[in-house]
Amino acid sequence: MTKRIYILNGHPAEHSLSRTLAEHYAGAAQDANHEVRLAHLGDLDFDIDFGFGGYQQTKPLAPSLNQFLEDLEWADHIVIVTPMWWGGMPAKLKGLFDRTFLPGRTFDTREKTPLGFPSPLLSGRTARLIVTSDTPNWLMWLCYGNSLFRQVREQILGFVGIRPTRVTHFVGASHPGSDRVEHWLDTVKQIGTSAA
Repeated sequence: MTKRIYILNGHPAEHSLSRTLAEHYAGAAQDANHEVRLAHLGDLDFDIDFGFGGYQQTKPLAPSLNQFLEDLEWADHIVIVTPMWWGGMPAKLKGLFDRTFLPGRTFDTREKTPLGFPSPLLSGRTARLIVTSDTPNWLMWLCYGNSLFRQVREQILGFVGIRPTRVTHFVGASHPGSDRVEHWLDTVKQIGTSAA
């Protein structure tokens, strides 16, 4: 089944492993006849600081932020590729969510779920989170409780209705050998082909 896939390279630098992974996923998905939109966080021009203590007052959205929201609304499947820095995502990627996941566009505070949470407005979409880090999987789970994975899967994407979010974690990202990188690229091409 053909899908509309929005891919976000969540690394703020112009050149990165995250960019390479995102582009290989995109190429494989396009070759499999999926519709693809690919964006690079470093190309998005916006103030990352939400700047206020509540939702009564918000900054106007920059054009790149409106485009990000339009791409999410267009997509059936969302792919986010990001490094893990200091246990979390890069500040600009977090700022993207802070600035755009607002009431009325991604969730509705006037309607509540059975558990009392605001009603999500982006339901019906799935996601894939691709993370690069140096932290082994066992340490991510044992010491950190998979905190980055849970934050993105449940507290960010899940909150606005994007679920399930599957996670792919590539370890040893600071100085990977060429064989390891080739294996990672093969992996993202396989999941890109199936739009998983």
